[in-house]
Amino acid sequence: MQVAVLHAPGDVRVEQREDPKIVAPTDAIIRLAATCICGSDLWPYRGIDKVDGPRPMGHEYVGIVEEVGSEVRTIRPGQFVVGSFFASDNTCEICRAGYQTHCVHSQPASPTGAQAEYSRIALADGTLVATPELPTEDLVPGLLAASDVLGTGWFAAVAAAVGPGKTVAVVGDGAVGLLGVLAAKQLGAERIIAMSRHEPRQKLALEYGATDIVTERGDEGVSRIRELTGGLGAHSLIEAVGTQESMMQAIRATRAGGHVGFVGVSHDVHLPGEELFRSGVHLHGGPAPVRRFLPELIDLIYRREIDPGRVFDLTLPLAEAAEGYRAMDERRAIKVLLRP
Repeated sequence: MQVAVLHAPGDVRVEQREDPKIVAPTDAIIRLAATCICGSDLWPYRGIDKVDGPRPMGHEYVGIVEEVGSEVRTIRPGQFVVGSFFASDNTCEICRAGYQTHCVHSQPASPTGAQAEYSRIALADGTLVATPELPTEDLVPGLLAASDVLGTGWFAAVAAAVGPGKTVAVVGDGAVGLLGVLAAKQLGAERIIAMSRHEPRQKLALEYGATDIVTERGDEGVSRIRELTGGLGAHSLIEAVGTQESMMQAIRATRAGGHVGFVGVSHDVHLPGEELFRSGVHLHGGPAPVRRFLPELIDLIYRREIDPGRVFDLTLPLAEAAEGYRAMDERRAIKVLLRP
């Protein structure tokens, strides 16, 4: 099969590798209908995360089940499935509490990589959710978004206690931040402030439900949000970047008693203890338990109440994955969909 492999920073190659096989009796083999490049893939691509030798890439996937292991009971060949980027049994005490990413048996869902033609998915019964029927082609991008960025943006909104009557601000205008805007709208937020300097992303944020755009960053961005909220700050902040600046911007723009939902993959973030102590702000987040939300999100997509697939603004064949990485790295694309 073809698979995108990161050899070194900036060096993505699409190679021929052996098709995946069932290894554990709880595995499934998926023939991928679509996959994509994640913002978190750019950390190793840029050399910020260490690359230890060739690494198959990708953790977002939808497709048709080809084969299942002997202990798989609820997933069967021929089904179209959506899965999370973390495998979980979905039965342990942590999973039942809605934190499948922290399952006692948690592991990467796709050990063989998902920017490929086929993928082996671990713990198939707990990780995969079958769609009601084979989706029409126009639904596939939205279902693919549900496997990570939509579920992550949704978790960020839930962690930030978004709800009716609330003012929400979103730090980060990548796919997760934009879908955090969509989630906030669905959860009933009254006002949604999107922080973005890029016109195409601003436009999509407004279409997803943003009521205000703030172009300032850092302390200026904080001042602008406080100005828009009568000096108090927003009730809910979605942090979808993962840097020191973005985290402090989120915390400082939140009113006392408010909530920050942080889902940007953290890189060298250090919280000043005294400032946090005095802020009166709630912090909650981390790797999103996408599996918790998949049934609801799939239903919303099938009923065409939401269209998260619009974050994909560039579609390429898998063979051109390297160009997809370049486009996202250079911010020429919000998110790149790859067709195996």
